[in-house]
Amino acid sequence: MREKIVIATRGSKLALWQANFVADRLRETHPELDVMLLPMTTKGDKILDVPLAKVGGKGLFVKEIEAALLDGRADLAVHSLKDMPAEQPGGLVIGVVPRREDPTDLLLSVRYGSLAALPAGARVGTSSLRRQAQLLSLRPDVEVVDLRGNLDTRVGRLMEGRFDAIVVAAAGCKRLGLSAPMVAPLAPPDFLPAAAQGALGLEYRADDKRTAHLVAFLDHPESHDAVTAERAFLGRLEGGCQVPIAVHAAVSDDCLSLDGLVADVTGARVFRDVILGPRVQAVELGRRLAESVLAKGAGDVLDALTTA
Repeated sequence: MREKIVIATRGSKLALWQANFVADRLRETHPELDVMLLPMTTKGDKILDVPLAKVGGKGLFVKEIEAALLDGRADLAVHSLKDMPAEQPGGLVIGVVPRREDPTDLLLSVRYGSLAALPAGARVGTSSLRRQAQLLSLRPDVEVVDLRGNLDTRVGRLMEGRFDAIVVAAAGCKRLGLSAPMVAPLAPPDFLPAAAQGALGLEYRADDKRTAHLVAFLDHPESHDAVTAERAFLGRLEGGCQVPIAVHAAVSDDCLSLDGLVADVTGARVFRDVILGPRVQAVELGRRLAESVLAKGAGDVLDALTTA
């Protein structure tokens, strides 16, 4: 009887692409392995008419999948790591981070080739408070409109003419081959991504040594250290979709640089700093950077948003 591994995943086109990417690598490396997908619908996939910040944020996309891991229906879950809360349920671990895709954002438009080219009052679609805050900080004269749905749905709404532009993750567009007539990068240092944007997280039960062994070859140490620092920053700030938090780590040899910010939703108040240090101290660097932006005044913004 062939050995089997079951991968839990959301059912969107992007989530299935990501799960199939991991499944194909597993089949190539372990040809004796029977790899199966378990597509699931999460609460976040069902609630599309309310901004994420008002209905619980990132955990909405993972709870059902993590329940399948914990009760044994699945052995492995493949997540967009930026959708994962900083804290995990007991008994589970994100043990593997494959090589990260482009972590930046893209401005997609039918008519306008850059953020600067947008006319005053332009409608820009995004579901992210992080993107909203940075957009308004750079262009306070545009109108940011909430845009939910899977990536292909959001691009479709742009092409239908409902928006002058939308902001989406570069990684998802590359993975699904999506684009628009006009594409402009929104990249560091001018525009910071979400923690772990562009990275996949492979989650499994902490005591499941078999699965840990099977997927270990997929881990990319530089990507793992970078997103560890970013998620430590997010975790210290106790942030989720409800708060505009952005952070970007760059790894070079044994060094790690981390650039992070906290903003209010209008982009009028931005608290930002950069820290450098040894990459082996990724968690400490993330926490230290969080303490720095808190000391600059970010705590007032966080308190106001989380108690609103």
